[in-house]
Amino acid sequence: MNNFEERVLRVVKTISKGRVLTYKEVARRAGSPKASRAVGNILKKNYSASTPCHRVIHSDGTIGEYNRGAKKKIMMLRGEGVKMVKNNNGYVIHKAE
Repeated sequence: MNNFEERVLRVVKTISKGRVLTYKEVARRAGSPKASRAVGNILKKNYSASTPCHRVIHSDGTIGEYNRGAKKKIMMLRGEGVKMVKNNNGYVIHKAE
């Protein structure tokens, strides 16, 4: 695991239940503000239950993908109390940190 990957996973582990961060914000907090795509690639390969990858969303508020399926991501976020609405682009989070 490289240093950036470790920093990304560390940042994601700090996202509290019921909260979300964008891929861009995770990249910024991990020290590489322009590496949001890299964050997505790192999280796509991560299956550790201790890393809440489902709490990372797109900058436009859409939920994005999840390596266990979008339906599972929606279910998990709703279970944590995250408010979202469905529109033409899919599900959108009301507020991202």
